[in-house]
Amino acid sequence: MNYFSSKFKLGILGGGQLGKMVLYTTRKFDVYTCVIDPNKDAPARLACDEFMVGDLMDFETVVAFGKKVDVLTIEIENVNVDALEALENEGIKVYPSSKTLKTIQNKAHQKLFYVDHNIPTADFSRFAYTSEIDEAVENGGLSYPFVWKSTRFGYDGQGVKIVKRYTDLLDLPNVECIAEKMIPFKNELAVIVARNTCGDLKTYPVVEMEFHPEANQVEYVICPARIPDEIAKKAELVALKTAAAFEHVGLLAVEMFQTEDDEILVNEVAPRPHNSGHYSIEASYTCQFEQHLRAILGLPLGRTDSKVAGVMVNLVGAEEHTGNVVYKHIEKIMAMDGVTPHIYGKKQTRPFRKMGHVTIVDKNIEKAREIAEKVKRTIQVISE
Repeated sequence: MNYFSSKFKLGILGGGQLGKMVLYTTRKFDVYTCVIDPNKDAPARLACDEFMVGDLMDFETVVAFGKKVDVLTIEIENVNVDALEALENEGIKVYPSSKTLKTIQNKAHQKLFYVDHNIPTADFSRFAYTSEIDEAVENGGLSYPFVWKSTRFGYDGQGVKIVKRYTDLLDLPNVECIAEKMIPFKNELAVIVARNTCGDLKTYPVVEMEFHPEANQVEYVICPARIPDEIAKKAELVALKTAAAFEHVGLLAVEMFQTEDDEILVNEVAPRPHNSGHYSIEASYTCQFEQHLRAILGLPLGRTDSKVAGVMVNLVGAEEHTGNVVYKHIEKIMAMDGVTPHIYGKKQTRPFRKMGHVTIVDKNIEKAREIAEKVKRTIQVISE
């Protein structure tokens, strides 16, 4: 099929920053794109060929949108999977598949999938309601501390809480959830696996993620991860095994823990371009967004190695600031060597909302990390 400067249409469910960055590549290749998002001011609205406002969880809306395109992909997991299944049954190509999304959308199902496929993951208990956890603790089936996770609709630190004592449970929503064993770990790692429709596979280098202690959001992504080669190889093999189990087409970001005794445990996956791959726009031979497009269109996969070391800093809304966004001192960080800001186009900021990211590249990873720290201290995402 001719995808370029042709009648071919690519549909994207979701018009957030990930969709916007996929459109960097569709613009480069002149691939016709249709995007749907519930927000009329979604970041991707300006870069696509057709933009629609619609509810991604509404069956009829998603089916109607999907029938207009030749290949359908996502930039957010919270979409109507029954609609995707109906579209697949009508011959529309949907990547990731409805089957994959159905498993990943529910964290309990995702964890059971790992157990069924012998993929290493932290021990967990499953509960229909948060209120059942207290009884499990009393009966000795569960002990503090543990990690509480809502099975549905968690993202960017939402729907996750470390529970150290009974009182930590009181403010949690009474929903289906899992209680995961606390894992003492040295590092949080991630590997992005690309697989195209022909079954060709490539992995990006292992990255190391540093988290904000309060917001439970990634603050820095460091590529390459500062770990021994044998640990990197182990993480890569676990990521490949996970992607193979899902028979995934597109990108699969596999987030992992490196435990104190150097075991690799899968935390969770995302079947799309991911925060842990943003560094690749500046640092890699093929950025993750181009690779996702190549994969879902069945094109040859690009090189995944890095041209240079890269560190990504998330730009999130400052605490106590809500309203029209201002990027204070952005010109100061742009004066630093190897620094590139990406602004997502969200006009309103609020505490810890992802508003953009900054990539820092350098031949030396430690130098890049130092500049990243300076960037973090300098730029402020505040309101007017």
